[in-house]
Amino acid sequence: MPNIAIEMTGVNKWFGSFQVLRNINLKVHSGEKVVICGPSGSGKSTVVRCINRLEQHQQGMIRVDGTELTGDRRSVAAIRSEVGMVFQQFNLFPHLNVLENLMLGPMKARGLPRRDAEARARHYLDRVRIPDQALKKPAQLSGGQQQRVAIARSLCMEPKVMLFDEPTSALDPEMISEVLDVMVALAQDGMTMVVVTHEMGFARRVADKMIFMDEGEIVEEGHPEAFFASPRSERCRKFLGRILKH
Repeated sequence: MPNIAIEMTGVNKWFGSFQVLRNINLKVHSGEKVVICGPSGSGKSTVVRCINRLEQHQQGMIRVDGTELTGDRRSVAAIRSEVGMVFQQFNLFPHLNVLENLMLGPMKARGLPRRDAEARARHYLDRVRIPDQALKKPAQLSGGQQQRVAIARSLCMEPKVMLFDEPTSALDPEMISEVLDVMVALAQDGMTMVVVTHEMGFARRVADKMIFMDEGEIVEEGHPEAFFASPRSERCRKFLGRILKH
């Protein structure tokens, strides 16, 4: 049985008096691809943001690669060094070129010499299929290219887990497929992935497990085939009925 990469047990979170996560129980095994879907405001993004402590859960346990996520700075640092995160927005440094954006993390956080950091950056630019954009500034790139740079930047840290929070939602339709193609290739290479997305074609293609969330709780989870063919809950049926029409 593969190792458990991420484990969430009885996780609850509030924003003020509003409970945004309700008793979340989730296991992600090494090499597994988990897709989380659900309506806006259902808590999907909060789940992935809790996994690397961008949001702090108030109750329950989160363990990543065997390390429990606590308030201790060392546990947070240890987990963040093993977890890559790709957001809706690209968050690239505008004053640095693409290569410099990619080299920064490995040099600062991993202590990699400049030459090795550049070799690693060029390797991952090649992997996301934009090696020719290395010396451009982010503003000179399309949205799809910027998001692929953001993915490459996370890969340069050589994480054990990649988290994606609606990585295509800010992109024009013609740019979505180029980002999803890169994510499919990552999935096929065996990367452990948790992806929040509305891209159900991508989910059918790569997911090992589907999670449907609504009102802060996991309503349904299962293998994609059964999940799409015969969802058990009425809420999931309605959601899929709406989203699959588009």
